[in-house]
Amino acid sequence: MRTTSTVENRKDTSVPLKATLWITAISLAYLLLSYVLIGFKTDQLLLVALFTSLYYLSPITRKFAVGFTIFMVFWVLYDYMKAFPNYWFNQVHIQDLYEAEKALFGMVSGSVRLTPNEYWAQHHHTVLDVLSGVFYLCWVPVPMGFAAFLFFRDRTQFTYFSLTFLLVNLLGFVAYYLYPAAPPWYVQLHGFEFIPKTPGNMAGLARFDAYFGIDLFRGMYAKGSNVFAAMPSLHSAYPLIVVFYGIKTRLKSVNFIFATIMVGIWFAAVYTSHHYILDVLFGILCSCTGIFLFQYLMARKGPTYRAVQRFIKAIE
Repeated sequence: MRTTSTVENRKDTSVPLKATLWITAISLAYLLLSYVLIGFKTDQLLLVALFTSLYYLSPITRKFAVGFTIFMVFWVLYDYMKAFPNYWFNQVHIQDLYEAEKALFGMVSGSVRLTPNEYWAQHHHTVLDVLSGVFYLCWVPVPMGFAAFLFFRDRTQFTYFSLTFLLVNLLGFVAYYLYPAAPPWYVQLHGFEFIPKTPGNMAGLARFDAYFGIDLFRGMYAKGSNVFAAMPSLHSAYPLIVVFYGIKTRLKSVNFIFATIMVGIWFAAVYTSHHYILDVLFGILCSCTGIFLFQYLMARKGPTYRAVQRFIKAIE
């Protein structure tokens, strides 16, 4: 019995030569294309190393790696946006968006009407600085952690959540190219003049780094793909997807935590001058649209549904 079990385990953990060749070819093609489009970055090697390590480690980590390729596709597409700035294709909206925000949500301070971003820039508080930084740090680990949880609990919901996440991002990326938009901090620093290749900026999150004496957000925003991609706010879209699937998987009290993080991110986006309220609202709309569209496609049980079910079987 031990001999048979050992042989079966060896068969389970072995990777077919064809799969190895495909992984090697795709990895090399990705690194080469990345070098051509945006130049070499250590992040690219780390992504390849992470995937291949998980794929070859064990059967369960192999399925985990295959499942998380959905998020890898998102990351690669986001990274490649650097090669094709959206302001190449459409005019960047700066003053018109600023004026619309002030007209709809302006706040009176003394005798002056300010945008909410300008108001909070003048009335910031250390407690809000810290809380905003904490909430803004959640936009990556919370969706990723939730996805990992779903992978081990329910592969179907994991796949649905992951594909919804990807779909919402694709909708957001399309919006970025149709409607390039400057964030509030850009107006605060540069006015209404369009300056291509403007580097990313921490804006109000700089106060979080300063309070703790670290360079956390400085490093994060130095890697941004394009500062003229403020509308819609995908930071605001992600937590809503988490809340939706948290409700579907009946996580009960955990959903209260997710909802708190969601509202906290919405507030922090405006408080730190990274987004207008309009950006946040359109991020919510983008999330709702992606959720509805994916649920509709699954309910129809057509070709998309069947393709998704085949993917689920591959990682079960």
